[in-house]
Amino acid sequence: MRAFGSLSPQLLVGPSWVGDMVMAASLVEVLRMREPSRPIDVLAPAAALPIARMIPGVRRTIPLGLGHGELGLVARWRLGRSLRAEGYGKAIILPRAFKAAIPPFAAGIPERVGYKGEMRTALLTDARPDSLRKTARTIDRFVALGLPPGTQTMVPRPHLMLPDGAHDAAVAKFPLAGEGPVMVLCPGAEYGPAKRWPAPKFAQLAALAVKAGYRVRVLGSPKDQEAADLIAATSGVAVDNLVGRTSLIDAAAILADADVVISNDSGLMHVAGAFERRLVVIYGASSEKMTPPAGRRARVVARDLACRPCHKRECPLGTLACLEEIQAEEVMAAAEQTRQ
Repeated sequence: MRAFGSLSPQLLVGPSWVGDMVMAASLVEVLRMREPSRPIDVLAPAAALPIARMIPGVRRTIPLGLGHGELGLVARWRLGRSLRAEGYGKAIILPRAFKAAIPPFAAGIPERVGYKGEMRTALLTDARPDSLRKTARTIDRFVALGLPPGTQTMVPRPHLMLPDGAHDAAVAKFPLAGEGPVMVLCPGAEYGPAKRWPAPKFAQLAALAVKAGYRVRVLGSPKDQEAADLIAATSGVAVDNLVGRTSLIDAAAILADADVVISNDSGLMHVAGAFERRLVVIYGASSEKMTPPAGRRARVVARDLACRPCHKRECPLGTLACLEEIQAEEVMAAAEQTRQ
C-alpha cells in the first residue's frame, strides 16, 4: 500500500449524468492546478465513464458496475474494499446520495469530502453545507469541493479531449455526403420531456437550416429514436439520422466536428460546449442560471414565464408552454448569432 502523503492519489466519485461529468472536468482542472503531480482517478457508473476518459488529467477510470438509481449497497462496499490497496489519500464525492459515499468509506480513504445529504455525514470527514444547491451553478458547487472551505477561485471552463483515433474512426463509420457547414441537432434530454423542445419544431428548424446551406445531423441515445424519426420524416429535407447508432465517444467526435449544435439542456449540450462549438441551447423546465452552456460561442433561448424553471420531469400544467412558445425561426436566428 502506498504511504499517504502529498502525492497520494485522489479518488473522484463522479456523477452518473453525462452533463454533470462534463462539468466535473472543471473540478479536475482546479485539482491539477493546485497539485500538478497528484494523480486523479474517477469512479462512476459506466454510462458516464467515456466522458471521464476524455477529461485531461484523469489517470484512471473505475466502473461502478451499477446503473443510475441502483442501490447496490453490498456491491458498493465490496468495491470500496477492493480499492484499499490503491492508497488514496483523498476522495471527493460529487453525488449527494448516501450510497455514493460508501466506496470511499469502505476503502478507508482518510479524507472524504462531500456535501451533506441523506444522513451520510458519518461517512464523510469533511461534510460541507449545501445551502446553495438550488441556486448556485452546478459547476461552481463541484469546484468548491476541491478547495478549502471559503476559498475563491476562477472556475475554468470544462474541456474535453478526444481519445487518439476517435475522430478518424467516427468519420469512417459515419461519413456525411455533400458540402457545406454541419448543424447537429440534439433533441433528447434524459431527465424528462419537460426539457425537450418538441420534435416537430426541430423538424421545422432542420428545414430552415438546409435552406440556409447546412447539412443536418441528428444525435441522441436510443431513447430519442421516436423524436429523431419524426424529424427525419417530417422536415421535408435530407437529414442524417444517427440516433441510437453511435457510442458516446462517436457522438463526441461528431459534435467536435460540427459547425453549430442545437440542443436541449442535456448531456450532449455540455459535450458540445466542452469542445467550444457554436451552440444554441433551448431551456424549458431547467434553469440556464444553474446549468448554463460553458462555451464561449453559446446562446440561450428560453421564455421568462412565472412557472419556470420548475425542474420537473413533466410539465405540471400539461401545457409545456415554456418550450411550445419557442419558434424554429428564433432558434435559427440564434444559431446565426453564434458567428459573432
